[in-house]
Amino acid sequence: MRMLLMGPPGAGKGTQAVRLSAMLSVPQISTGDIFRANVSEGTELGKTAQSYMDAGEYVPDEVTNAMVRDRLNQDDARRGFLLDGYPRTLDQVRTLDDILAEQHGELDAVLELSVDSEELIGRLLKRAQESGRADDTEDVIRHRQEVYVEQTAPLVATYEQRGLLVRVDGMGDVDEVGVRITAALAERGITAPSETAVSDEGA
Repeated sequence: MRMLLMGPPGAGKGTQAVRLSAMLSVPQISTGDIFRANVSEGTELGKTAQSYMDAGEYVPDEVTNAMVRDRLNQDDARRGFLLDGYPRTLDQVRTLDDILAEQHGELDAVLELSVDSEELIGRLLKRAQESGRADDTEDVIRHRQEVYVEQTAPLVATYEQRGLLVRVDGMGDVDEVGVRITAALAERGITAPSETAVSDEGA
């Protein structure tokens, strides 16, 4: 099972990713985790990324691509993964296609959590107030949402054309959204591995 999880900041991707990872028995992989792991472990890729970050510069796509390629080639991800935060550009879509081709695999679905932008902005403003994050003003939050839409619109269109996109209403409490996700994936024949299959594979 190879799946991407997409959704704007504040849509609850992290919470749903943990649930989906457990349900599908595949590792949850976020680009943030990949970066932190490489930097903390002092890998060559981590040192390269750190040098750009220290200089206040954007980490080039080729460095991010190399980190993702390395992570997806690790043993726990070879039979499947839930990828969050990558790809973010059409160039990265092509790189992911290449990685999957090398693994003789392909994506099973691209899950997009869709939310009402005004409700989402209200939710994030409330969260900022409760956590004391004064920098998260309405203007900043709106800009993040706009950047997300601008960046991901071409990706969403690409995966929709490929017949991989699964849109799920991301508004509501965690359990409600989780039920919708499970139902939407089941319609595509994507369900939790059966206990029989798991025990047979472990035998």
